[in-house]
Amino acid sequence: MTIHPTADVSPQASIGAGTRIWHQAQVREGAVIGAHCILGKGVYVDLHVVIGDNVKIQNGAMLYHGATIEDGVFIGPGVILTNDRLPRAITPAGALKSDSDWTVGPIRLCYGCSIGAGAILLPDVTIGRFALVAAGAVVTRSVPDHTLVVGAPARPAGLVCRCARRLQPQGAAWYCPICDWTYQP
Repeated sequence: MTIHPTADVSPQASIGAGTRIWHQAQVREGAVIGAHCILGKGVYVDLHVVIGDNVKIQNGAMLYHGATIEDGVFIGPGVILTNDRLPRAITPAGALKSDSDWTVGPIRLCYGCSIGAGAILLPDVTIGRFALVAAGAVVTRSVPDHTLVVGAPARPAGLVCRCARRLQPQGAAWYCPICDWTYQP
């Protein structure tokens, strides 16, 4: 494990073997980060976020409480995983909100998916296995396996292979000529 001297990693976080945490990253209490991960400059990992093995998180990404990231996920620079559908600083009576005044909305990033640079994911969504969220997309709904989503709000724009290239229709299935692989949704 490598932790840059400018990184702020809580002693109550769990960091797997071979993981590298770079400049000015912050990992909060109760976070669990698997083996052989890379956290780029300025990455923020909030309380109790769970990150699997072989995950790459690019510079400036922010992963808030309630996020679960499975193995082999790519998170591009500037990605934000939010956790509050009804954000307010104060209660209706005007008092500063506390932890008991809101409900964490979870986000799950499934095995092998990729989240493009600057994408924003709202709470209560799951990104399916090998799905691809385009750069700058705003995800408001769950994304099925191998689906490419684009735009704000994000909408399906096709299917993608495990190699991230677009799949071509082939009868009732989908085919990747690069990998010579067929996907049956």
